[in-house]
Amino acid sequence: MSERAAETVTGKPSVLFVCVHNAGRSQMAAGWLTHLAGDRIEVRSAGSAPADRVNPVAVEAMREVGVDITGGQPKVLTIDVVEVSDVVITMGCGDACPIFPGKRYEDWKLDDPAGQGIEAVRAIREEIKDRVVKLVADLLP
Repeated sequence: MSERAAETVTGKPSVLFVCVHNAGRSQMAAGWLTHLAGDRIEVRSAGSAPADRVNPVAVEAMREVGVDITGGQPKVLTIDVVEVSDVVITMGCGDACPIFPGKRYEDWKLDDPAGQGIEAVRAIREEIKDRVVKLVADLLP
């Protein structure tokens, strides 16, 4: 597959961020991608064992940079959401992520913000932002 992801029927590339609880890393990544790409990329996130709410420290860290993820709700990872995504980015979900031919997969090694203080989560936030900026540059002409 080429470096550019295949486009969905909407004409936009779609990205799925996956982590275990869908409460920190994947929510921050989805927030960054939505903030940076607007409606030019379809953004999804899910978790193999979703939490009942988004990590409040992650929410605060993103609020500090003007990105609101308070509306995020952890969702369970399903085969359907993987099938309709062009790019699947995992963040520590291990073998729980289904693999489909023709999809672009990336595994981002990132610290888990769960149980971390704001300083640690800020560092994770910035690492995610750097990766999302590169992803946007790769997916959009």
